[in-house]
Amino acid sequence: MPLTAVALVLVAALLHAGWNIVAKKTGGGRHFVLMGAIMVMVLWSPLGLWMAWRELPRWGWLEWGLVLASGVAHLVYFNTLLAGYRAADLTVVYPVARGTGPLVTSFAAVLLLGETLGPSGVAGVLAITGGVFLIAGGPSMWAKAHDPGQRDRLRAGVVWGAITGLLIATYTVIDGYAVKVLAMSPILVDWIGNAVRVPFMLPGALADRSGFMRDLKAQWRAALLLAAISPLSYVLVLYAVQMAPLSHVAPAREVSMLFAALLGGRLLGEADRGLRLLGAACIAGGVMALALG
Repeated sequence: MPLTAVALVLVAALLHAGWNIVAKKTGGGRHFVLMGAIMVMVLWSPLGLWMAWRELPRWGWLEWGLVLASGVAHLVYFNTLLAGYRAADLTVVYPVARGTGPLVTSFAAVLLLGETLGPSGVAGVLAITGGVFLIAGGPSMWAKAHDPGQRDRLRAGVVWGAITGLLIATYTVIDGYAVKVLAMSPILVDWIGNAVRVPFMLPGALADRSGFMRDLKAQWRAALLLAAISPLSYVLVLYAVQMAPLSHVAPAREVSMLFAALLGGRLLGEADRGLRLLGAACIAGGVMALALG
């Protein structure tokens, strides 16, 4: 895995951890997702239109089909993630999602894209997945499972997190194929994919105009920050995919969990610091194994 790709993944991971904190603190729903999508369209339109002028003439049905599929997968992902944050603790939903996603993506890349994952790569994927589990609480999650007061919330977090992880794997493989095999522009894939999501969400907002305006007034700052950070973090990952195997880049993204653990921020809380640092060390070792593999 080239050092340039590693650097892109590290920056993307830091940005990714940041916008997830914003999304959790906002507690937004479908209106928040629509706000963010519209703001992405506007904020990134100069660059998106410039790339479209250069590239769209060569697109065929396959390229448009992939962008449509990506847009729908991202839409379902965002709504599922926010639903999980409303139903359960971020400290369960986020790590389960981020642990499931790269694991499924890596093996899907091997099966569908013909990539290879040697011993070092397999060790890296497993180390990162294990590190995510430790940061999520590790053995303490089993204790919660036997606490009647926390069992339902933990179960909801695991279920929502696993579904979110599968959606992460879905759009990552789609977009990885688009930018790696078809050489589509990462910026254009993300921008048009975002635009595709808007028509699916508009009817709901139009049917609840008062609710949308209420949420817009309360959440527009967070939505604007999301619109600035989220596309940039993902575009950097897609550029890394063009330089390195998807089966390596996808799990390396989970270094965002390392940043959260080392910074001791609100994303995962301050409890079990030693366990979280051990998980961070596993993730760091996994990323190094992928970089060397």
